[in-house]
Amino acid sequence: MKKTTTLLILLALCSTVLMSFTFANPSGEDLKMKTFIENLMKKMTLEEKLGQLNLPASGDIITGAGSNNNIAEKIKEGKVGGLFNIKSAEKIRAVQQIAVEQSRLKIPLIFGMDVIHGYQTVFPIPLGMSCSWDMALIEYSARIAAQEASADGICWTFSPMVDIARDPRWGRVSEGSGEDTYLGSKIAQSMVKGYQGDDLRKNNTILACVKHFALYGAAEAGRDYNTTDMSHIRMYNEYLPPYKAALDAGAGSIMASFNEIDGIPATGNKWLLTDLLRKEWGFNGFVVTDYTGIAEMTPHGMGDLKAVSALALNAGVDMDMVSDGLLTTIEASLKEGKVTQQKIDEACRRILEAKYKLGLFDDPYRYCDVNRAKAEVFTPENRQAAREIAAQTFVLLKNDNQTLPLQNKKTIALVGPLADNRENMPGTWSVAGDFAKSVSLLDGLKNVLGNEANILYAMGTNVVSDPKLDARISIFGKPTKWDSRSQKEMIAEAVAAAQKSDVVIAAVGESSEMSGEASSRSDISLPENQKELLEALLATGKPVVMVLFTGRPLTINWEKANIPAILNVWFAGSEAGNAIADVLLGKVNPSGKLSSTFPQNVGQIPLYYNHKNTGRPLDEGKWFSKFRSNYLDVSNDPLFPFGFGLSYTTFDYKNLKLSDSNLTATGKLKVSVDLNNSGNYDGAEVVQLYIRDMVGSVTRPVKELKGFQKVFLKKGETRTVEFTLTEKDLRFYNSDLKFVSEPGDFKVFVGTNSANTLEAGFVLK
Repeated sequence: MKKTTTLLILLALCSTVLMSFTFANPSGEDLKMKTFIENLMKKMTLEEKLGQLNLPASGDIITGAGSNNNIAEKIKEGKVGGLFNIKSAEKIRAVQQIAVEQSRLKIPLIFGMDVIHGYQTVFPIPLGMSCSWDMALIEYSARIAAQEASADGICWTFSPMVDIARDPRWGRVSEGSGEDTYLGSKIAQSMVKGYQGDDLRKNNTILACVKHFALYGAAEAGRDYNTTDMSHIRMYNEYLPPYKAALDAGAGSIMASFNEIDGIPATGNKWLLTDLLRKEWGFNGFVVTDYTGIAEMTPHGMGDLKAVSALALNAGVDMDMVSDGLLTTIEASLKEGKVTQQKIDEACRRILEAKYKLGLFDDPYRYCDVNRAKAEVFTPENRQAAREIAAQTFVLLKNDNQTLPLQNKKTIALVGPLADNRENMPGTWSVAGDFAKSVSLLDGLKNVLGNEANILYAMGTNVVSDPKLDARISIFGKPTKWDSRSQKEMIAEAVAAAQKSDVVIAAVGESSEMSGEASSRSDISLPENQKELLEALLATGKPVVMVLFTGRPLTINWEKANIPAILNVWFAGSEAGNAIADVLLGKVNPSGKLSSTFPQNVGQIPLYYNHKNTGRPLDEGKWFSKFRSNYLDVSNDPLFPFGFGLSYTTFDYKNLKLSDSNLTATGKLKVSVDLNNSGNYDGAEVVQLYIRDMVGSVTRPVKELKGFQKVFLKKGETRTVEFTLTEKDLRFYNSDLKFVSEPGDFKVFVGTNSANTLEAGFVLK
C-alpha cells in the first residue's frame, strides 16, 4: 500500500479516537435532549406522532414492491418521519425545507440510503471486503462512505449487514462478511465505527443501521426471504454475536429481518425486538422494518394490515418502511385497546432522539451543503484509496508454476464477458455509484501497462446462454451487454486472439446482479457456456489466468483442476480494473483470505469450518468409511477452506509455543509462532488462531476462530507473532443460555487457514 493512503487511514482513525473527547458533558446532553423531546411531544397530536413512525420511499431509486404517492403533502401534514433513497444535497434540502418550513411543528426529516459498500466511490462488495481481514481498512472504507454520503445529504445508512451466512446459494451472502461469528463481529464493529465515529453531531458522520435482525442469513434452501428455524443455543453462539457487537460499538438503529423466528416473523416478534434486544442487550436506539416488512406479515399468515401493524408496534418496531400500516391503522387499534399510547410514545421518542443526536434540530440543513458535495464526493484521493483497498481483498486460489504475477506480457489476450464491462464492476447494492465511471479490467490493464504490452480483446461468450436469464440479471443499470453472435463465432474470435498471445486472461464468473437480494441460485457453478470458452482457451496451449468475478463462493472443481492460475476478485468497486491489473502484474502481492468456505458441490451445503462433530466422525485423512458421517460420491473436504488464500511468496510457520500449559480464570496465555517469508516477494500473511474446547456440557465446534493478525514481511524476513488468550475467549452459551467457560482441556491451532495449522494444548483451571 502506498504511504499516502496509509497516512490517510491513520489520520482518519486518529480523528475517530479524538472525537471521543468532543462530548463536553454527556449526562448533561442526555438531560437536555430528554427535556427538549418531552416538550416537543407535549405539542404533538396523535397523528403527528404516528407520522414520525412513517418511512415512505422516495427519490431516484425504489426497491421492493411498494410505492408511496403525495409525499410532499404528507410531509406538510406531519405524516412522514423520514425518507430514503433520495439522492443529492440539493434535492434533500428542498424536501427538508418542506418539513421545517411548511409543517406545523417543523420537525426535520431523517434521510437514509443503502450505502452498503461505499457511496459514489464504491469499494468491494462486503464479502470481498471481509477477505481483507484488515479492520483498519474496513473502518476506513466506511469512513469514506460516510464522508461522501453526508456531503450529499444522507445522514443514515442501512448498513452494516452482519448476517452470518453458510449457504452460498443465498444471493445476499455477497452483502455480508461470511460464515464466521468472530470475524463477522470484528467487521461489524469496524463498520459502525467508520460510519458513526464517536460524535453523530459532526456533519461528516452518519447513523448506522444494523441488519437484518435476526438470522436472515440462515434462510432455508438458500432462497431469499425464506423461513429460518434453529435452536436458541445456536442463535446465541453462532448467529447473534455480530448484531450484539455492532450495537456494543454504538450503532443507533437496527433493521428487522424478513424471516420468521420461532414461528413469528421478526417484524412482529416481541421476544426478539423487546425481550432480547432491549431488555437483555439494553439497546436504546430505534428499530426500523425492512421494505414493506409489516405488510409482508399478512402473507406469512399473521392477519390483515391493521392486525400486523399492531403486532409490530407491540413487538418493538419504531419505524415502518413503506407499508403505511403504523400511520393508517394504529389510531383505530388504540381506540380498540389493541395498542397503548405508551407504545406509540416510546416509538416516537426514539425517532426524535435519533434526529436530535444527529443534530437535525439544531440545523436541519447540516447535511445539505452543495459545496461539500462538490469537494468531497468521488475525489481522486477516495478513488486511490478504493484502488488500494480493493487489491487487498482479492484471493489467489491457485497459482501453478508461478503463472502469476505476469512476466511474459508482450501480447496479452483478454477475453471473457466481464473483461470490458464497467457497469458490472461495482457489484450489487452500489446504488449511488456512477457505473459509467467505473474502471473495467480492459481499462485497468491499459492504464497500468501503457505501451508495455499489446492487448487483444475478445468477448468470447455471454455471461449466460439463456436470453431470458440474461434479462433477469441485466438490471439496475448493469447490463451484461448481450452479444447476439453465435457461441461458436464468439469462441473462435477468442481463440484467435489467444493463439497470437503470450498469456490469456479470462474474465469470467457471475455478473453483478447474479448475487445480491432476490438473486438466489440453485446451481452455483460457472455457466456452461463460460466453461466451454475456458476449455477452448486451454486447448491453445497458452497459459490461462482465470480472473473470477463473483458475489458468492462457487463450485469450480473443474476450473481448479485445469486452470493454472485463479484470482478471485469478487466485485471490486469503482477502481476494480486498476486494482486487478495491479495484482496481475505484481505491483501488489495478493493477501486476501476466504471468509466463506467454497464447497465442491451444492450437495455439501451448508459447509463451514466450525461445524460440530457427530458421534461417528470420519477419521482424519480418510475419504470414505462405511457407517461414518460422509458421502458416497464426494469427500467431506471443501474445495477451498475458510481462511484460505495464496500469495506470490510463501510463508512458513514454525515453533508454536504457549507460555504455560495452564490458564487460570484471571490469567493470560501467550501464544506465539515464528513466521518466515521464504519466497521471493515481499508480502502480507493473515496469521489465524483457532481453539477447540475438547469437553463441554454441550457439544462444541471442532475449531473456532479467536484471533488473527495481518503481518507484512519482507522476503527472507522472520517474525514472531504473538496472541493472548484469556478465560473470556473461551466462553460460550450453555444449555441455560448462560455465557460461561468450563475448566478442562483445550487445543489451540495457528496457521495459514482453518485446515492447515500447527497445534498445541493447554488446560483451563
